[in-house]
Parts: sequence; structure tokens; C-alpha cells
Amino acid sequence: QVQLVESGGGLVQAGGSLRLSCAASGRSFSSYPMAWFRQAPGKEREFVATIGGSGLSTEYADSVKGRFTISRDNAKNTVYLQMSSLKPEDTAVYYCAAVLRIYTNLQRAAPAYDYWGQGTQVTVSS
Repeated sequence: QVQLVESGGGLVQAGGSLRLSCAASGRSFSSYPMAWFRQAPGKEREFVATIGGSGLSTEYADSVKGRFTISRDNAKNTVYLQMSSLKPEDTAVYYCAAVLRIYTNLQRAAPAYDYWGQGTQVTVSS
């Protein structure tokens, strides 16, 4: 049974940093893309960042580009999201996502991912 477990969320002041982790179990995702999405209260879930199986390819939402960095450690079956220069509008539940398929291009759409974590709350105070 595949499980994705996020950790690292919390309360931080604007301008601060947090690092989220997502540990996968049940299957190795080392060859497959993984991603982070987020959902703020009253809003739809939105794409944040994605990374290819090798870790060499990444894509980011425009709203986080230059502030967030996605990375992975395939030996640990874990993906990370380093968040810096946080803003109050980054407040959301952050979800890790994964899929056991290889696409021609990295995917930003939620339906492209089959496995999801339970989410971790990130709150940025002004």
C-alpha cells in the first residue's frame, strides 16, 4: 500500500523559511515524478512545484518561482520543498503527490497524480 506522509509545516512569520518533507512508502518512486500542491481556505487546490524522477527537471508555479525549491532524495524515497521569503498568501495546506507513470513532460495538473498525502498546514503571519 502506497503512503505519502508530509511533515515540516507550521507557523512562521512573513519573510521566514520552512522545509517540507514527504516520505513515500510502499513503492519506490525514484524513477517517477513527484509534486507539491497547496490549498488555501475557500480556494481550489493549486500546483506549486514538480520534479522528475532523476531530480534534474523541475517546474514551479509563477507565484513561488525564485522563493521555493523542490528536491528529492531517491535513496530515502523522499521529496522536499524548501520555502523561503514566505508571504501571508502562501498560507495553505500543502500536499505531496506522486504517480507511478512517466510522462513526456512534467505535469502541473492534479489529475496527473495518483497518490496524495494527507497534507501539512503552513501558516504565514504578517
